[in-house]
Amino acid sequence: QVQLVESGGGLVQSGGSLRLSCAASRRSVSTNTVAWFRQAPGKEREFAAAIRWSDGYTDYADSVKGRFTISRDNAKNTVYLQMNSLKPEDTAVYYCAATAVIGVPPRRTYAYNYWGQGTQVTVSS
Repeated sequence: QVQLVESGGGLVQSGGSLRLSCAASRRSVSTNTVAWFRQAPGKEREFAAAIRWSDGYTDYADSVKGRFTISRDNAKNTVYLQMNSLKPEDTAVYYCAATAVIGVPPRRTYAYNYWGQGTQVTVSS
């Protein structure tokens, strides 16, 4: 129903910025929330940020709050993750995901039906 493709990952120095994009190659009228998850080496995938399509409501994990900003472009059917003040601990593969769940954007991975392939973000000290 919907396919997601991430891009924008790369290598940056601590304190730097990076902007990730999540483009939907197939549209879905049932996609209510798009989120960003990240998975560091040897660790489980964790929630980073989410945005609700209906009103733009956003939610952030405490670890990224104040540094990351999630946004959407309805015309382009794309979600962005602007990452500022990056830290080495932000190093991970970042995935975008979409869900038809209505209400408060879920933070659990199992709630999301569609996933992108991931894009690597590496922050050097």
